[in-house]
Amino acid sequence: MTAISDLNELLASMEPHLNEGVFVFATVDSLAEVDASSIVALMQEPEGLSVVMTESDAVRQGIAHEFRSSWITLTVTSALEAVGLTAAFAQALGDVQISCNVIAGHHHDHIFVSVESTDAALAALRGLQASAR
Repeated sequence: MTAISDLNELLASMEPHLNEGVFVFATVDSLAEVDASSIVALMQEPEGLSVVMTESDAVRQGIAHEFRSSWITLTVTSALEAVGLTAAFAQALGDVQISCNVIAGHHHDHIFVSVESTDAALAALRGLQASAR
């Protein structure tokens, strides 16, 4: 599939998808401390490796964690150089007082919101999508 860079087209076709489960953020010193197959996302930071995984995997592995979140994937294939998508959905979520943690993959944007705000976040994202059509 061809990656989309036009903002209006991105918004109109973003199709938010809720991934099943509860996800958490944690920091480990090395990959040796975690079952690599349980990692959803990984980022090297000065403080250590930030990992995102299911809450059940973190508990099972004894990894201290925080921010119980839902994972929403925007299924549109967004171009890495696309301008404005992150700002648009962050604004839509901010307008309803929902913070988000965003991870951009090669093909899709992934949004982590608190478990408690999942339904409202999906409604805001779907509203943004509908307004672009």
